[in-house]
Parts: sequence; structure tokens; C-alpha cells
Amino acid sequence: MNFLAHFLLVQHNDSWIVGNYIADFIKGNAIYAYPADVQEGIRVHRAIDTFTDQHPVVLQGVRRLRERHSKYASVLVDVYYDYVLSLHWEKYTDQELRDFTRSMYAVLESHAALLPESFQHRLELMIADDWLMRYTNLEGLEEAFHRIKRRASKPELFDRAVDSLLAHLPALEEEFQLFFPELIVEVTR
Repeated sequence: MNFLAHFLLVQHNDSWIVGNYIADFIKGNAIYAYPADVQEGIRVHRAIDTFTDQHPVVLQGVRRLRERHSKYASVLVDVYYDYVLSLHWEKYTDQELRDFTRSMYAVLESHAALLPESFQHRLELMIADDWLMRYTNLEGLEEAFHRIKRRASKPELFDRAVDSLLAHLPALEEEFQLFFPELIVEVTR
């Protein structure tokens, strides 16, 4: 799951939104530098990732992409699922996608003081480039993969990532529709 799905799953708790935003970059005991409710948001993010990474339906999609994208297949599935979520947005919430993304940006901006300094700049870029809405179109996905490639040890494994999405979109949509309702139940327990 990427930003859009994570935020949808925790949208009713501002501190969890913040925790979900920073979770992938908070390692070890650094979690304790944050207020308890943000720590819980980080834990929820990790629980979402663990559930997702171990789900048999998700693993099916990852296996399908391994030949071309190797160790980054699971990263691609995470991003693809945000795209698929945007295609089926109205199935999971009554809130308009544009209104939702604006509300997530507003929450993060209002809690910017809690963010590590590097994240404050990243948040500015995220909002300026409207990353959450970028996951809803192929051009935006190309840009997202370009950003990810800059941090990857084998950036060439992200080549033709959008082509892979298009080639496997029906299967990814079907898998997402099976998996995501189960994840919602898991998070709301």
C-alpha cells in the first residue's frame, strides 16, 4: 500500500495520518521521539504493510512481476494498488477523491512541526506536485516511479513499470478487490 491507501485506512485520526506519512523512514528507537498517538500511527502503518506483504492475493501479483522487476515487484504492487484504488474510489468512500487529498494535505501541514526537517521539505514537494492525485493517472505514476528510481540500488528494475501495470491491470484490479476489503476489516478491528 502506498500513501493514498494508507491515508484512506486511517483518515479519521490525524495523528495516525502523520504516523503513516513518516513510518517508512522511522527506524528502531526513533519512534519514541514522537507523541504516543503518532507512534500508534506508525505501528498501524507497519501492521498494514505486514498484512499486505503476507496476503496470498497480494503475493500472487508480486510473483507475476518478479521476472521483469525482481526485488522491486512488491514496491510496484504497492503503487499499482493506489492507482487501482483511485479507479474504484467510490466503492470505499463517499468522499470525493480531490476533497480527500486536500484534507490529507491539510492534516499534514497542520502537524508539520512534528515532522523531521527533511519531511517538511518533502511535504512541500508532495503538496506542490500533488502526489496523491498523481497516483490516479499514468503520467503521474511515471513521475512517481522516476522519484523512486533515484533511491533504488537497481533503478533499471523500474523500467517499463507502467507497461507492466497496463499488461496486468485486470488481474491487479481483481486481486485488489479481493484483498482490500480484508485489509479494511483488519485495520478497523
